[in-house]
Amino acid sequence: MNRIALSALLAACTATSAAAMDQTLVRQFQKLDPATRLEQRCDTEAMERINKDKTQYRPDKVIAYAFGDPVTGTNTITAPGAVFRSQGEWYRLKFRCITGPDHIDVRSFKYEIGSQIPHDAWERHYLYP
Repeated sequence: MNRIALSALLAACTATSAAAMDQTLVRQFQKLDPATRLEQRCDTEAMERINKDKTQYRPDKVIAYAFGDPVTGTNTITAPGAVFRSQGEWYRLKFRCITGPDHIDVRSFKYEIGSQIPHDAWERHYLYP
């Protein structure tokens, strides 16, 4: 799956959980290789949780590796260098996500929102408006 299709998939699943995901979305996730599916499913969960927690943020994109590589296990991803975009601004994010073996069902998710990222740091970390 190319990056444009992957971005479209993420945009389509901003407010979905495993229980609420429609079968079309599940099939799209299943087309991804397992490592990519784990990362993309957890990125989606980050957007959902931030929206659901009634914060001031409305994330439309999460990148798990902007400030450092995530650490992955069989069914886990820990992303201390993640970021998310909300209303045209980027913010630091840390999260730990545990999924079932299919990397569709999220079993545990914890996150912490950090500071806003200054615009002069965007290019260095491949962030965009």
